[in-house]
Amino acid sequence: MYETILYESKNAVARITLNRPEKVNSFNKTMNIELLKALKQAATAEEVRAIMITGTGRAFCAGQDLSEVDEKIDHGELLKIYYNPLIEEMAQIGKPIIAAVNGTAAGAGFSLALAADFRLVSDKASFLNAFIHVGLIPDSGNFYYLPRMVGHAKAMELMMLGEKIRAEEAKMLGLATKLIPTEKWEAEITAFTERLAFMPTKAMALIKKNLLESWERPLSATLEQEAYLQRVAGLTADHQEGVKAFLEKRPPQFQGR
Repeated sequence: MYETILYESKNAVARITLNRPEKVNSFNKTMNIELLKALKQAATAEEVRAIMITGTGRAFCAGQDLSEVDEKIDHGELLKIYYNPLIEEMAQIGKPIIAAVNGTAAGAGFSLALAADFRLVSDKASFLNAFIHVGLIPDSGNFYYLPRMVGHAKAMELMMLGEKIRAEEAKMLGLATKLIPTEKWEAEITAFTERLAFMPTKAMALIKKNLLESWERPLSATLEQEAYLQRVAGLTADHQEGVKAFLEKRPPQFQGR
C-alpha cells in the first residue's frame, strides 16, 4: 500500500513509520504524498484515537532529500505543493499526534516533530535546524511553532546558528514532552500513546483547536470561545461518563464520543 512509510493500526493507535532508513528517512516526493495520505487515513478511521509518527533505523527524519533537489527547483512551490498541506493537515486533525523522535530530526524533520502535539524523545535523539547550512530559511511551520515553544531569542539562535540540540537540552527547552532511555523506548512510546488514545479525545480535539487559535485572539474573544467550546464538551458522552465515574469512585471508560 505504501512504499516509503509503514502504517499499522492497533489498540486505537495508528502508527506511521517513516521508512527510508538508507536515506535517514529524508523526504522525497513519494514520502510527502504518502505521509499526508496516511494522516488522512488515520484521521478518518473510527477505530483510531491517537496517531504516532516515528522513524526506522537511526533517524526520525533528516528533512528534504537533497539528492532530489537541483539548482532549478522552486523551493516555494515545493513547500506549497508538498510540505504546507502536510503541516496544515496535522494542525486540523482532532486526534492527538505524537512524534516519537527515535533519532536525528533535522530540517523539515525538525519541523515535522514541532507540528506534532507531543514529542517523545529518545536519549540518543537530536534536533537540528539545518536550513542555514544550505543557505535557506526554516520552513514547514518552523517559524510558527518553534518561537512559541522556546521564545523569540532562543528560536533566533537555533535558526541562525543551526547548532545541534541534544536530547537533554531539548527537554530543558520544553521541546521534549518526555525523555526516554533507549532500552525503554518501545514500551514507553507505546504506553504513552495508548494512554492518550483512551482519554476523552473529543475534549482533546477542542483543546488543540482552541490553543492554536488562541495566539491570534484577544482575551475577550478567547473567553467567548472557551464558553462555546465548554458547552460543546459538556454535551459529549465522555463528559457524562467522566462525571458518572467520579461519583461512582471508579476509573472512567472514555469512548471518544
